[in-house]
Amino acid sequence: MQVTIAVDAMGGDHGPPVTVAASLRFLEATPDARIILVGRKEAVQRVLDTTRSRALERASIHATTEVVEMHEPPADALRRKKDSSMRVAVNLVKDGVAQACVSAGNTGALMAISRFVLKTLPGIDRPAIASQLPTRLGVTLALDLGANVDCTPEQLLQFAIMGSALVSAVEGIERPTVGLLNIGEEEIKGNDVVKEASELLRASGLNFYGNVEGTDIYKGTTDVIVCDGFVGNVALKTSEGLALMLADYLREEFTRNGLRRSLALVALPAINAFKRRVDPRRYNGATLIGLKGVVIKSHGSADPMAFRHALRKAYTEVTHGVLERIEQRLAVTPAAATQPAAAAAGSGDA
Repeated sequence: MQVTIAVDAMGGDHGPPVTVAASLRFLEATPDARIILVGRKEAVQRVLDTTRSRALERASIHATTEVVEMHEPPADALRRKKDSSMRVAVNLVKDGVAQACVSAGNTGALMAISRFVLKTLPGIDRPAIASQLPTRLGVTLALDLGANVDCTPEQLLQFAIMGSALVSAVEGIERPTVGLLNIGEEEIKGNDVVKEASELLRASGLNFYGNVEGTDIYKGTTDVIVCDGFVGNVALKTSEGLALMLADYLREEFTRNGLRRSLALVALPAINAFKRRVDPRRYNGATLIGLKGVVIKSHGSADPMAFRHALRKAYTEVTHGVLERIEQRLAVTPAAATQPAAAAAGSGDA
């Protein structure tokens, strides 16, 4: 099976110098993949002309005239820029020309465009942002990380179903454990939404572990962590800030004087191994999960290595049939469990 990925070549802080170069390196390592570079032809061709790669014949250009800026309001990008590299890349997925789209562009615009163009899967109210986080035991999938500030209990259940299906498909774990992020493990803890979501999860048939706290994220207590987008985004940004602070502390201590710089040379293998384990580039690429198509959001400041990981994530989700697995999970979930209580009651009266 050949997988075609549409790349928003103009997206991100760096544009074609990163997206095009990363796409070619990805193709060199993935012989059954093709890339469609969507963007301004001159800018994309300029990078291709200066890059030597044996995979050039599997990369093509789809020319567009517009670019969604990083801080542009999502509504403007959706309504006014129908020939943007981002919009056209998503359109290629809708039309079946590509099986996935990867963009490092404006997150809000990508979500708005993807939701408008691709629509959500049956049984899903809203897409969520899902991404892997490193843990002491490997990785955990966390969602939502910022797409939905306010969520209903039913939507949190939908996130759990989608996250469980993604982990099952990609990691090969038949029944991934699911944790509900809360301020305590006890069932009485949390607000009303979290308490109701906990009840739905216990009755869902998923492998629900129960409530988990923030410390459990990096312990690797569960395979999937579910929360609303407000909580998830705060947790993510706090983690990123902590990682940067620790790296700065380490650098300061090892360069404080000549003796410590000498010790740093002795400890260099351990330091480098530590840096590799926590390198955020290895986990780059968040899934806009719940859409009728695979869409991956790369970090806007991604370098070629990080962007390659986002491309690899898109390729893996296509080849492992993540969309099909989500639909299967939704099909065996009682409809009443994913519908608001009022709606479910109304359907019963009918």
